[in-house]
Amino acid sequence: MPVPGAAVAAAAGLLLLVLLAPAAAARLAPYFWVDLVAFAKLARSSWRCRRRLSRRPALTLLDVFQQHARRRPRRPLLRFRDEIYTYEDVERRSNRAARALSGLLGLRPGQAVALFLPNEPAYVWTWLALAKLGCLTACLNCNVRGRALRHALAAARAAVLLASPELQAAVEEVLPSLRRDGVRVTYLSAASPTPGVEALLPAIEAASDAPLPAHHRAGVTADSKALYIYTSGTTGLPKAAVITEMKLMMVANLSRLCGLRPDDVIYTTLPLYHSAGLLIGVGGCLEVGATCVLRAKFSASQFWDDCRRYDVSVIQYVGELMRYLCNTPKRADDREHGVRLALGNGLRAEVWKEFLHRFGPIAIWEFYGATEGNAGFINYTGKIGAVGRANVFVKSFAPFELIKYNVEEDEPIRDERGLCIRAHPGETGLLVIKITKNTPFHGYAGDSQKTEKKVLRNVLVKGDTFFNSGDLLMIDHERFVYFQDRVGDTFRWKGENVATTEVEATLAMVDFIQEVNVYGVSVPGCEGRCGMAAIRLKAGATFEGENLYAFTGDTLPSYAAPRFVRIQDALEITGTFKQCKGNLVKEGFDPNLIKDPLFFRDDKVKSYVPLSPDVYAAILAMKLNL
Repeated sequence: MPVPGAAVAAAAGLLLLVLLAPAAAARLAPYFWVDLVAFAKLARSSWRCRRRLSRRPALTLLDVFQQHARRRPRRPLLRFRDEIYTYEDVERRSNRAARALSGLLGLRPGQAVALFLPNEPAYVWTWLALAKLGCLTACLNCNVRGRALRHALAAARAAVLLASPELQAAVEEVLPSLRRDGVRVTYLSAASPTPGVEALLPAIEAASDAPLPAHHRAGVTADSKALYIYTSGTTGLPKAAVITEMKLMMVANLSRLCGLRPDDVIYTTLPLYHSAGLLIGVGGCLEVGATCVLRAKFSASQFWDDCRRYDVSVIQYVGELMRYLCNTPKRADDREHGVRLALGNGLRAEVWKEFLHRFGPIAIWEFYGATEGNAGFINYTGKIGAVGRANVFVKSFAPFELIKYNVEEDEPIRDERGLCIRAHPGETGLLVIKITKNTPFHGYAGDSQKTEKKVLRNVLVKGDTFFNSGDLLMIDHERFVYFQDRVGDTFRWKGENVATTEVEATLAMVDFIQEVNVYGVSVPGCEGRCGMAAIRLKAGATFEGENLYAFTGDTLPSYAAPRFVRIQDALEITGTFKQCKGNLVKEGFDPNLIKDPLFFRDDKVKSYVPLSPDVYAAILAMKLNL
């Protein structure tokens, strides 16, 4: 792609400085060469993606995968337990699946099909099969239930739901309403556990594995929708982020930018319904021709044994995963593995240091980005704790700003002209990224209001538009970028985004709750923030710990259910009737400080029980697992 003129001018000026006065350049731009090399790789990657997708017909990530299948058919693509699937295997299986889906379900190009599956190889070849038919895949979070599941399907306008028998209860809960809505439900299995719902695997196995005709994908372009990936799907309002063919290929190339090679074996325990597992892990392998080892669920105790068993060279992580690994009992063989590279995000500096000290000199490539976002950062220098660098080249390529933000009022601070104010180096600010042709924002399917809420207008000049990341970052005086916190209604826990307003809407349905305010509190030794709810009871009502435990277990994913509850006589609000969270967050869950009744979600007794000073001390000492 054409590199923006400002970036070229900046590079030329700095290069001239380096050549004429290297000592001065070293003082003024000590990271010049590493910044320039990183930018060159980014520009080359972007150019490659745009060149591919500008062809007629477009060369998509699916086509890149098929090239590998022709050139290296015996190369393993997927490993799962004791199973091995080569590129040729996956190509043929996806052909059979596409023919069966087309024949039995009559799928047409442009239709959305929802996958409701756990991590397994069938997820990958079914996704590829749908792509071969010109259909887009809606990647449903396996934790969603009831109203949330119906909403997710409605947002995608899914014609078909392909589910695993493991999720039978969730499917049957919504089956009557889906039938009324005209959504066809099938199991991706040999037999169906639900009367009236067919199983597709026999038809898939009987189908031909011959390549499909090209007419199914004749209309695919760079801007065609490829996937819906859901964000903040904690309750009834998951948002379906639109992933175009261009974005799919760009994100898959992130692994290449971080150093993934064709001979690598990447190990992912992250869910395939999230962008990290599907687009960066599997997608990265499809891009470079590498092997992906899938695991159904993360296991700290078996992580390194798996790495040794499968000859893993690259691992994927979120910060919480790395902390779990560091908290396992030390073993003599902690450094006996072949892992050279780790890709992920959310790694705190102290865990980063401990991980390297214990498990050896693994190159950690921390990155920052949102599934629906229009740009991000990569920490290509390995600076511990940073998510990237705000060098002049990248900023010209993808213009962004950190702007001053009023956390209490949950809005940017503006000057007398109504424009936002840039944060200074060392000062925390809200990350906003300019919406341009190079950095478009595609929003959410079926929800124009939430799409508009992520667009910030009149930021630096009247009429400009920026993507509002919802994240607070800080750039230091050396231009390193650090993630600080999330603002507004979202915090991160157990590697998942928790939207507080959505959890509040669910808890408000409890018959003894009058008002509720959900927020995240810091817990020693834990990544992100743990969910807590301040509650005002209805007049004459009493707090019912067992009932609340059962209700949250039925209606919320485990990571979204509040671990702590605080009972208050009145909830603090602002003059504009917004709930105040600042003081609640600061006070946390300390029973020695807070006079209000406090309760703790106890999984052993399946109830919310009083939070005693002893329980509080156990949590601080990390003796009680959250």
